[in-house]
Amino acid sequence: MVRTLAFLALLGLGSSVAAQQQAPAYPLITHDPYFSIWSTTDELNGSSTTHWTGASQSLTGLVKVDGVTYRVLGQNVQSYQAVVPTSDEKAYEVKYTETTPAGEWMQAAYDDKAWKTGKAPFGDNSGMGGTPWHSHDLWTRRTFDAGDLASAALFLKISHDDNIKVYLNGEEIYNYEGWLNKYIYLPIPDAAKSKLKSKGNVLAIHILNTAGGAFLDAGISRLAAAPGEKGIEKGVQTAVNINATQTSYNFNCGKVDLTLTFTSPLLMDDLMLLSRPVSYISYQVAANDNASHQVAVYFGASSNLGVNVSSQPVTATKYTSGKLSVLKAGTKEQPILKKKGDDLRIDWGYMYVAAPTAAHPIQYISAASDAMQAFANGTTPGTKQDKELMLSTVVNLGAVNSIAKEQLFLLGYDDLFALQYFHTNLKAWWKNDATQTIDKQLNTAYTDYASILDKCTKFNAQLHKDAVSTGGASYAKLCELAYRQAISAHKLVKSPQGDILFLSKENFSNGCINTVDVTYPSAPLFLLYNPDLLKGMMNGIFYFSESGKYTKPYAAHDLGTYPLANGQAYGEGMPVEESGNMLVLAGAIARAEGNADYAKKHWATLTTWAEYLLKEGFDPANQLCTDDFAGHLARNTNLSLKAIAGIRAYAMLARMCGQTAVADKYENSAKEMAANWIKLADDGDHFSLAFESKNTWSQKYNLVWDKVLNFHLFPTDVYKKEINFYLTQQHKYGLPLDSRKTYTKSDWIMWTAVLTDNAADFNAFIAPLYTYATGTATRVPLSDWHETTDGKMVGFQARSVVGGYFMKMLDAKFNP
Repeated sequence: MVRTLAFLALLGLGSSVAAQQQAPAYPLITHDPYFSIWSTTDELNGSSTTHWTGASQSLTGLVKVDGVTYRVLGQNVQSYQAVVPTSDEKAYEVKYTETTPAGEWMQAAYDDKAWKTGKAPFGDNSGMGGTPWHSHDLWTRRTFDAGDLASAALFLKISHDDNIKVYLNGEEIYNYEGWLNKYIYLPIPDAAKSKLKSKGNVLAIHILNTAGGAFLDAGISRLAAAPGEKGIEKGVQTAVNINATQTSYNFNCGKVDLTLTFTSPLLMDDLMLLSRPVSYISYQVAANDNASHQVAVYFGASSNLGVNVSSQPVTATKYTSGKLSVLKAGTKEQPILKKKGDDLRIDWGYMYVAAPTAAHPIQYISAASDAMQAFANGTTPGTKQDKELMLSTVVNLGAVNSIAKEQLFLLGYDDLFALQYFHTNLKAWWKNDATQTIDKQLNTAYTDYASILDKCTKFNAQLHKDAVSTGGASYAKLCELAYRQAISAHKLVKSPQGDILFLSKENFSNGCINTVDVTYPSAPLFLLYNPDLLKGMMNGIFYFSESGKYTKPYAAHDLGTYPLANGQAYGEGMPVEESGNMLVLAGAIARAEGNADYAKKHWATLTTWAEYLLKEGFDPANQLCTDDFAGHLARNTNLSLKAIAGIRAYAMLARMCGQTAVADKYENSAKEMAANWIKLADDGDHFSLAFESKNTWSQKYNLVWDKVLNFHLFPTDVYKKEINFYLTQQHKYGLPLDSRKTYTKSDWIMWTAVLTDNAADFNAFIAPLYTYATGTATRVPLSDWHETTDGKMVGFQARSVVGGYFMKMLDAKFNP
């Protein structure tokens, strides 16, 4: 494919200052919680790419110009060699006890003959193949010989759940409260290394199982020799641009300029396209000196895209399908839907790298450490290993002059089965057509590339225009950054009952699936572009109650732990929170669609929840709300606002359904509650955190629905009073959530900002958030929970709740 450079302007690929931070992390491949790859440095070739969890999922890119090779995407991943293997590398046994040992049990000379012997790993999962562990405490001792390692760079390799202390020959080398769901490598201090002996060393561990799961596996590794990059130069990045569906980079590679664009066509008006698990990687090259140059391009993708941990064995093959030459890889085991949890990657299904056969691609499967050097040297390597493979594709573009040439690569993933829904395994939405296969999807994606790119270009431009006109340039950039993240934190499937399901994962929150108070903040984006997707976030919760599987008089919190939606996993309910959320969102859907048809389908359930809020919602008991990290709170004024909004939404729906008496009853109740709220929450120049709790405050983000849905329960001077107070409480990186801590939630700030009545005040709230996004030192996919004083993440990342950034645009649509 050949396009002039002028065509690049049509893609909206603007320029920016090289290496200037524009995002905490840059979205590259974004489809669902398992197929989600990011760059965590401002230069695309400044680090290896990762899954949103931080696990290595390496994509690499090279350009060769007149025999000189430039690296433009990713870099070689540092690897390790086992010295004292973990169980995923080699079976081993340890001495252990679950009774508190006497004496210096962590010392090498300690006598552990009375301890039991057990095979690693230890845990509460019967399928792990190690030693069952269900007690509160566990002590282990592993004896090993070290040889001559004193000068080596040594690392503790460990995965554990929960709190732990690790000793090497009596020297503490690790102390952590919490858990990991993956292996990490931690440098072993020199003080501990100095105690190593050629024989008889001991790695001693004390671990506690405080709650939830239990797991322990530990060993020692050394750094492997770094993969060579002989003859490979680093391309010079000159620009980066993020729009709704694309991230694009400009590079100078000697006498050739490159535009490297990642497109995940997440267009919500086409559910088959939205569900298609295929992204585009486009290389567009042109000479920058009016001469002609010989150019070849390389794209590589690691088999780690299809594993949970890099030690899992994989298989890889090469074949031709239709117009495409394809590389395929996946685990040998294929444990479909066998794991659930937060910090996990998919280890079933298959990844695909494809390029058009018309380009005469050269494809090979090799060790990751050999792949880039082989391209630079002009060789085609092979491998006999079955872990950490690189799937490589090379295309020779021939002579390139000032007219740009484009080479397209496709990256796809077929998860076979996507989710489990009340013990029924479900396939991705695109498989609703039983004739479809991943090969057909790849070929359709390739054939339709030009038309899909045109649709993306038009959508990107329209979203940008609308966001700028609504909230300004900085607001638009935040929305563009949030767009793909919010969508790709969900999976789209069809339920056995024939309903759309668009189920979220609580990324680095607790791993729950379809959490209602994650749906709630995410909703503005989907109300704006396709309310059917919001229905897909609510249908499962309705079914849970209406099927009789959940019998509480209030809405459930979630449907399980991703990817298993078999019933609520969260330990306690959020009665007012979730019932209010569901009622408000049902009302918002009716406003978006101009009818209450969706609410009518679930009227009995909505009525039950509305009745509950009528009794329990105004002055909430001591309970959790969506901000559960802040702890339980009685008489929560912001939670009360949610209950009032839920009751008013129910009244609106009743009126739309012709139930005038019901509507009058609930509307009058909401009005009475609002009037009482103003009295009980009043705290002088603002309103309090809890009723009659003086000298406290909180963001009243739930008040936004009074404005957006035109409930008119609260006079505008209530909004103004709060906004004026908030403007006195801001820090460099935003407005704190409330008076208890200085941390904040950026989605809620976006909602709070909509309560303003002028652009200056709105921008006063947006500017610190933009400063956070472009200045935080926490380089992960956008976190919605950060510290306002230093801009660092407190918790959560890559969550769908940033869809809440679109509340200002939703207000503009509902109230033009």
